[in-house]
Amino acid sequence: MRRAVAIMLFLLLAGVAATGAWWLGYRSAVQQVADRGDAFLRSASDRLVAQLAIYRLVAVRLAEHPQVLALARGENAGADQLFRRVADETGALEVAFYDRQGVRRASSDGATSHDMDADGAALNRALSGALGFGHGLAGGGGQRAFVFMAPVFAGGRPAGALAVRVDLEAVEESDWRGAPQVVFFTDASSRIFVSNRSELLFEYLGAGGVSPSRVRTHANTEVWDLDRGRYVPAKAVYRTQPLPVIGMQGHVLISTKPADRIGLLQGAVVGALFLSFGALLLLLSERRRALALANESLEARVAARTEELARANDSLRIEVAERKEAEEALRRAQSELVQAGKLSALGKMSAGISHELNQPLMAIRSFSENAAKFLDTDRPEDARGNLMRISDLAHRMARIIKNLRAFARQEVEPMSPVDVVAVVDTVLELLEPRLRDEAIILDWVAPEMPVRVTGGEVRLQQVVMNLVTNALDAMAGQNARHLAISVAIDGGIVRLELADNGPGLDDPDKIFDPFYSTKTVGSSEEGMGLGLSISYGLVQSFGGAIRGRNAPEGGAVFTVELNACEAREAAE
Repeated sequence: MRRAVAIMLFLLLAGVAATGAWWLGYRSAVQQVADRGDAFLRSASDRLVAQLAIYRLVAVRLAEHPQVLALARGENAGADQLFRRVADETGALEVAFYDRQGVRRASSDGATSHDMDADGAALNRALSGALGFGHGLAGGGGQRAFVFMAPVFAGGRPAGALAVRVDLEAVEESDWRGAPQVVFFTDASSRIFVSNRSELLFEYLGAGGVSPSRVRTHANTEVWDLDRGRYVPAKAVYRTQPLPVIGMQGHVLISTKPADRIGLLQGAVVGALFLSFGALLLLLSERRRALALANESLEARVAARTEELARANDSLRIEVAERKEAEEALRRAQSELVQAGKLSALGKMSAGISHELNQPLMAIRSFSENAAKFLDTDRPEDARGNLMRISDLAHRMARIIKNLRAFARQEVEPMSPVDVVAVVDTVLELLEPRLRDEAIILDWVAPEMPVRVTGGEVRLQQVVMNLVTNALDAMAGQNARHLAISVAIDGGIVRLELADNGPGLDDPDKIFDPFYSTKTVGSSEEGMGLGLSISYGLVQSFGGAIRGRNAPEGGAVFTVELNACEAREAAE
């Protein structure tokens, strides 16, 4: 019972935490959506005001035109043609002139009257000497328009007004149509007069028009629930901005779906974490309970068998001693197996190197005996010469052993600048007995300067050693065996290329697959097909690439591409 209550309380806690995470994430995301809405509304408002400002400037400048001033004095000297040209050039819906009695004297369309509900207030303001503006429906077709009326002065007082009318539908099509955000602008009566959603035009903002069915406030941000069709979000952040320069109010509705997704995701993550933690606690408690039951059972069994164990104590000591001897024998066998594995791995290479070490040893013995005789006959200079030769031979032996130990060492250091030329020289020196015994014609001219790349020295030696030994194995049946090695620098890439005159590659696309091998079963060169696969992984770990192909004249060519290391980086 207590266990069930604890589980229910934990599930309740997980639900509360997930709900809290959802709420915090949703609030934060809603604020971000609101910020984006403010930015979009500012941009849309600035574009609308800027486009209308062009026509305002046209009205003000055209009011000072000589033909317009002449028209104000009662002289119509081709004003209609001037207005038509200005309307065509600026894209205005209409350009017209009104006298002080409000009578239209000239216009771009030749009409003597124009029905627009905003003309009256704008005209009165212009005739009072100020710039008038307004919006309304132009003509009988209900065309939405915005008008600017600039005063035309004659004799120091307003003698008329120049009107420039703008088609608002053209403004909408050029700026807002197709935007995912819903933006609209209302006039003083809260009527929507400009919008990128045609279904909202001429509706009123408020009850009976565009109004939310539900309003929620998150961090001073209103979220509306709407039912206005598929092109208006059902749940949106509502932001507004006044535009006194054109007598309108800007509004924007942005969908809260991103905020919903972020909140749900955070709530789901927190809930999943709590459930995972609860499952872990439940598992641990079950395990602890099982261990407690097992411990009780074990104690009962121990108590019941104490007497039996006492009688079997002597027998157990004997068994323990035998088991220790068996474990010691197993450890010795394991040690011997490890040592045998090491000898097997190094045997193939050291067989050729032993000959290289034997020759200097024989020479050292001969030179040392001669040096002793020279000292006996009081010839110290000759003895010095023999001792110097012994020193050179010892250095040569030390270099061979050093290369062998470095190659056998397991590298754990991170990547660093590595000289490719030194790596190739080391591998060739280790394989010198085999190259000589198999009469390999080696074409390798080492660059005069070090060529440094980013990688690991021992791992790169392993790659080069594998490629060279594979080439030697491939040329086993050839009369003349030719191995060419070259290093080239192309920008920031160092290319190491090895080419042989063997039979080539059967399937170049599969050579780096694990366990793919062309060596015959039972041959002395038989392998498991892992060498090239391991080399591929090592080169990839350096950030480089390795490829194999067949040469046109025959044989295989392997190219290793590595990232060049700048001299400055190498010095560091």
